[in-house]
Amino acid sequence: MTARHAVVVTGLGVVSPLGDRVDALADALLAGRSGIGPITLFDASTLPTRIAGQAPLPAEVPLGDRKIAFALAAATRAVEASGLALDAGGAGGAGGAPRADAGVSLGVGLELFTMEHLAAARRPGFALPEGLAARLGFMQTPSEVCVHALGHRFGLAAPPLVHVSACAAGTDAIGAAYRLIAAGRRRVMLAGGTDSMINPLGVAGFCALQATSLRNDTPETASRPFDRTRDGFVMGEGAAVLVLERLDDARARGARVLAEVAGYGSSFDAYKISDPHPEGRGAFLAMARALADAGIGPDEVDAVNAHGTGTPKNDPAETLALKRLLGERARGVPVSATKSMIGHLISASGAVEAVAAIACMLRGAVHPTINLHEPDPACDLDYVPNEARAHRQRHVLSSSYGFGGHNAAIVLRHPEAIRP
Repeated sequence: MTARHAVVVTGLGVVSPLGDRVDALADALLAGRSGIGPITLFDASTLPTRIAGQAPLPAEVPLGDRKIAFALAAATRAVEASGLALDAGGAGGAGGAPRADAGVSLGVGLELFTMEHLAAARRPGFALPEGLAARLGFMQTPSEVCVHALGHRFGLAAPPLVHVSACAAGTDAIGAAYRLIAAGRRRVMLAGGTDSMINPLGVAGFCALQATSLRNDTPETASRPFDRTRDGFVMGEGAAVLVLERLDDARARGARVLAEVAGYGSSFDAYKISDPHPEGRGAFLAMARALADAGIGPDEVDAVNAHGTGTPKNDPAETLALKRLLGERARGVPVSATKSMIGHLISASGAVEAVAAIACMLRGAVHPTINLHEPDPACDLDYVPNEARAHRQRHVLSSSYGFGGHNAAIVLRHPEAIRP
């Protein structure tokens, strides 16, 4: 049987509504600062929801597609931080040849659209057509362009992986890359997610599903996971990329190890397109499989980065899944909802939240879930309300659950806890 390689993170890159540097994101999260504001990317005045978490478009990436620009910027910063000799001109590693043992695994978004959307978007005064919810469809974005751009820029010659598992895509992308390296099939992977649906079609689609918050007058307080008064999620955009490699390789080149990806689990609800299973069955399975893959028990989970969307149905289901997973310890494990401050970055959410989890873990703290002032009786765990907290962590569980019933979870281990 082939030995399993330990897989570590040696570089992080991010573009988010709270900045385009990892330290800036961590500072803002620990300060409990919101990145939600009025939509300025287009005229949203006719839509029910007119707020979102907009990310800064990287000036150094001259591309019109925001998803691609975000991904390239995040990947470039992650590679620079890792110290790996990946040629930014696309030549690859040492000797100028592309690396067949290095690749990219990326979650990229889906778009909600209808013919009514497409027709309306061409007219002044775009408005949400009546009866739209019954006629929604899905369209894949040009994801192949995004992964190919990364492969060309960094000389990654292994076949790229694209994940379109909705809101779980970023976490699935990290998990798939981890498995390839652990099995000895890759030496290096760029893994993460990118998305931008803050456009007339994307926002109108989620408005049609009645999934988004209507608190347009107070954007900073609109995203309120686990609060009794929550009324839906707030959209966000951005990207995050993690550089993953074998622990032995990282040590051999003297790289700084930021975390170990210790385990990954996934599942599928087979329940409804837009609703999680009310008992959180799929969420529980994904988390339980991640713990089993990491070889740890529930008693070793020190913190959870929750999916925490702030929708009426997701939050209670996720709470039930955590209670089942953690048992008697459930109320003693801090659970943070990053989306309370940056919104829901859809396919990029799991990757950005993994970066947030690692950054906070390295600082010995858990960031708060802001806007949590009236706890829902059905959501009765420790969600770190409104203020950050010093908290030492060896293992953090980061989970993502998506439309269609996709569920994914990863276990992140502190570098000081990496086993010999």
